[in-house]
Amino acid sequence: MTSSPNPSSPAATSAKLPYSQRYPWVVVAMLWFICFFNYADRQAIFSIFPLLESELGFNKAQLGFIGAAFTWVYALSAPFAGQVGDRYPRKTVILAGLYVWSIITGFTALCSKVWHFAFVRAAEGLGETFYFPASMSLISDYHTRDTRSRAMSFHQTSVYAGTIGGGALAGWMGMHFGWQSPFILLGVAGVVLGLVLAKFIREPGRNEAEIAAGNVPEANPDAQPLDIAAFLRMLAATPTALALIVAFFGANFVGLVFLSWMPTFLKEKFELNLAVAGIGATVFIQVASMFGAMSGGWLADRWRKLRPGGRILVQAVGTLGGAPFIYFCGETQKLALLIPAMTAFGFFKGLYDANIWASLYDVVPAARRGTAVGIMNMIGWLGGGLGSISVGLAVTQGFGMSETIASTAAIYIVVAIVLTVAGLVFAPRDVQRASAT
Repeated sequence: MTSSPNPSSPAATSAKLPYSQRYPWVVVAMLWFICFFNYADRQAIFSIFPLLESELGFNKAQLGFIGAAFTWVYALSAPFAGQVGDRYPRKTVILAGLYVWSIITGFTALCSKVWHFAFVRAAEGLGETFYFPASMSLISDYHTRDTRSRAMSFHQTSVYAGTIGGGALAGWMGMHFGWQSPFILLGVAGVVLGLVLAKFIREPGRNEAEIAAGNVPEANPDAQPLDIAAFLRMLAATPTALALIVAFFGANFVGLVFLSWMPTFLKEKFELNLAVAGIGATVFIQVASMFGAMSGGWLADRWRKLRPGGRILVQAVGTLGGAPFIYFCGETQKLALLIPAMTAFGFFKGLYDANIWASLYDVVPAARRGTAVGIMNMIGWLGGGLGSISVGLAVTQGFGMSETIASTAAIYIVVAIVLTVAGLVFAPRDVQRASAT
């Protein structure tokens, strides 16, 4: 006599789904390459800031404004992008965004004035803002809560790889072929990638993997999407989600300070050439973040089984551990000490980054995951834009860049406190309520 399979076992789940057990990870891998260009395209501009300063006469306040133009439009359009991802096929949204932002990246090569760069960067932000709400929702429908952090942490490594690739490529090509050259190359490559992957990405049903695993009841096909006003009321009554959004604001403020200004910081403080500064500003932090993200995903999937706020507590460890190294990055006078400080900060940053969306998905309904990411992206990237422009304004007003960067360690400490309270106090009720819903 043979026993019937456990409905939540991998074999049973696979039998209910129209794809192999490997395909959910293939999806993550395909999205990995799209996200690589998402970040390479946005990072490239920062490595050629010194060239824009010397060739076009831009000052640091103007450069900060160029950097912030992307983040402000990216942020303000994020809630709309989230709703689009919840109402339309995520595959279509992702690929359309890839085509749009890649073409706009190519047009960056035609810019010559501050407002040109600000306009193109803002348009690129509009194109890129559709990616994360749709892609995170797509991944969450291929992975249950048991593997979600690992899947998203693997995807997160593309953020770091793209940041390294875009920064290093732009610095090297800018020095040898002119600052326009990397934007043309990245634009063409992104369009080609989209045309290739369009044949292989499949659109899943909403919450498909969880339904197949028996973790949640089958979706009602006649159910209407929750309108934005009702969703905002639900969000306001979920303190864990609010805490995660506040934390993302602070973490992104610090992250954009490093992304925007570290190439210029290294070139001016340690007198590195443009190519070395572009590589050095990204490779140590981002490679370490890859290891941190993979560790954070593995750890969070296990801590989540021990307590409802386990993923959030991994994020709290990441921000608290990273704070002292942010301070050291700004204040150290020796390049030999800066490198390990950047590496340690990158690792702890990865612990936080791995669970940004997985933590949020523990407390919001599956049908509104895109909107939830959109709203969180809006708040977080408003913080990022503030971080980018604040350093430029501070330096223009006579403050040292070293001290300005070091002072952002205090923000990471506040973020760690907010996350600890959310993980220990708010998460048990909110996670239980979301699971019941």
